[in-house]
Amino acid sequence: MLLGFKTELKLNNQQRTALMKHCGVARHAWNWGLALTKQILDHNKTNSAIKIKFPTAIDLHKWLVALVKAENEWYYECSKSTPQQALMALREAWKRCFNKTAGVPKFKKRSRRDSFTLEGTVKILGNNKIQVPVIGVLKTYERLPQVLTKSATISRIASRWFISFRFDVEEQDLSNTSVVGVDLGVKNLATLSTGEVVNGAKSYKKYEAKLSRMQWLNRHKIIGSNNWKKAQMQIAKLHRKISNIRKDTLHKLTTLLTKNHGVIAIEDLNVSGMMANHKLAKSIQDMGFFEFRRQLTYKCELYGSKLVVVDRWFPSSKTCSHCGSKKETLTLNERVFECSHCGFVIDRDLNAAINLKKIAS
Repeated sequence: MLLGFKTELKLNNQQRTALMKHCGVARHAWNWGLALTKQILDHNKTNSAIKIKFPTAIDLHKWLVALVKAENEWYYECSKSTPQQALMALREAWKRCFNKTAGVPKFKKRSRRDSFTLEGTVKILGNNKIQVPVIGVLKTYERLPQVLTKSATISRIASRWFISFRFDVEEQDLSNTSVVGVDLGVKNLATLSTGEVVNGAKSYKKYEAKLSRMQWLNRHKIIGSNNWKKAQMQIAKLHRKISNIRKDTLHKLTTLLTKNHGVIAIEDLNVSGMMANHKLAKSIQDMGFFEFRRQLTYKCELYGSKLVVVDRWFPSSKTCSHCGSKKETLTLNERVFECSHCGFVIDRDLNAAINLKKIAS
């Protein structure tokens, strides 16, 4: 299976400038291609008699070379694969839009999710050096896996630059047959059927006041001024810190589950529907339910575990884990489950986790 690796780069000012140029080329190619494809779609809607075939990524790149590169010489200062990969990503974005799995692609803005992909001669030199086309040798803060890769993506988060690539790894077989049920919640991130309770990071709640203060102080600054740019960088750094704390907690939990259990049962939560509740939306987003399931999915494949996703309509919280009888109603305020049939008393989340484990067994 393919495994992704991402690490921070150790750069000098000259390398930072080169990376910003590549980001500019990728952004310009994306915006040019998006504007052109939107014009073609609008033309096909208004003129039913003469329709233009929707271009492929190869067609877009041919037109880019003929029309755009000749007028913008700074394109030749960067790797030729940068605009190619940007147009390929644009074509995939339109494909997802046509399949109704995503919305219409949007134009990219400067300093917003800057990234680009390089394809070609990507070599790992030693433990903490990687060679990429045009830019040259880049250093990293941590050891790199000694693998072969054909492409790499470089991205910027706040003031830091990261490089990521994928490589093939063999699936591990831990030969573990233990089953565990995991019930996700807002008060606690996860309650396991073994009785263990994992607290969430709640990083946004911890830094919400500080973030609000920084945004409030930035409200009257002139957009584009130096003070505005400094404030935007401080806000971006705090957002990065909040995200990193949340991801660290989720990575530790998902790795612990997949390495120590052969079967993991979770509930198919309707996260978008839960977010409609404005009283709980902030707490749900702070826990990162979608990221938890995403990490659990690929780590189960990596470590040879099995992920069982129980139907969202299964009444895991209303069903008694002792006798199996179902309760008519159970409000969110009731944190302790009391069975009216057998008199069994148990924590609500633990009861749900045990029921999930029984289904997976």
